[in-house]
Amino acid sequence: MEHVDAGALSVACLRDGPRDGWPVILSHGFPYDVHAYDDVVPALTVRGAQVIRPYLRGFGPTRFRSADTVRSGQQAALGSDLIALVEALHLDGVILAGYDWGGLASCVAAALWPRRVAGLVSLAGYDIIDIERQRHTFDPALEYAVWYQHLFQTERGRETLTEHRRDLCRMLWRQWSPRWDFDEETFTRTAASFDNPDFVDVAVHAYRHALGQAPGDRALDDLELRLAGRPEIVVPAVTLDGATDTLKPGGTADHARMFRARHEHRTIDAGHNLPQEAPAAFADAVLTVRDWLQ
Repeated sequence: MEHVDAGALSVACLRDGPRDGWPVILSHGFPYDVHAYDDVVPALTVRGAQVIRPYLRGFGPTRFRSADTVRSGQQAALGSDLIALVEALHLDGVILAGYDWGGLASCVAAALWPRRVAGLVSLAGYDIIDIERQRHTFDPALEYAVWYQHLFQTERGRETLTEHRRDLCRMLWRQWSPRWDFDEETFTRTAASFDNPDFVDVAVHAYRHALGQAPGDRALDDLELRLAGRPEIVVPAVTLDGATDTLKPGGTADHARMFRARHEHRTIDAGHNLPQEAPAAFADAVLTVRDWLQ
C-alpha cells in the first residue's frame, strides 16, 4: 500500500511489477474496490507491466486532503483524480483501464487529456455521461435496472446507503452479475472499502449529479462543459461489454463512432464486474492495447 498526494486526494494505491515497467492504471467501480483486479495483475506483470490500482475517492484508505473540498462524485472529478495521479507518479505512456466508475474516469481522462494517456480499456464503450440526456426518461426496463440511482436522489436513499450499505451493495453485485457465484469472503474483502467516511457523500453526489439533480463542484465547471460537448476519444482503445451485464442491455458496440484511433470492441461472457469475473479477458484487452502501442 502506498499513499500518494495527487490533486485533491491522498490516494491509497497498490503497485505491482517493476517500477520501470510500462505503466497501467486499473480503476475499479462502485461498489467495488482494487480487489476486482487481483487476478488481472499477474497476467500483466509477467509481461513487464507496472500496475497501479488506486482506491477511488470515497473508497478504502483514500482520503481528501482538505476538509473544505466538495465531496463530489461527478465524472470530471473522477477523471481529474486519475490525471493527478498520473502526474504525481510521473508516468509516461500510461494505459488507463477500468469499468463502472473506473471506466468513466478512464474515458474522461482519455478524452480531455489525450497527451497524458497512451491507450484505453473501457467496459461499456464510450462511458462518458450525457447529463442532459440523463434528465429524461429511458425505456422502463432500464429504469428498473437502475433503481438504486433513483433511490439515491432522496434523503431516504442516503439513509439506506448509510445504514444498510453492505446489504445494498451485495444486492447490486448479484443483480449486475447474475452468473457470478462469489462467496461471502470475496464480498467482505471488498466491502471494507465502503467504510470510508466519505463513501456515502461521494456516491450520493455521483448519482444526483449524473441525473442532473445536483450541482457540481464549481472548480470543475469548465471540464463538465467540455464533457457536455461529447469529446471523441483519440487514443487506441479496446472496449468491452459483459454479455450478462444487466446495466447494459444490448451492449455498446454502437459507440464505435466515438473512437477515432485504432479501436476494437469485444463481448465477454461475464456480467458487470468483468475484471473479477473474466480476468483473463480483461488482461488480454490491456495487452492488446500495449501491443498496438509497440
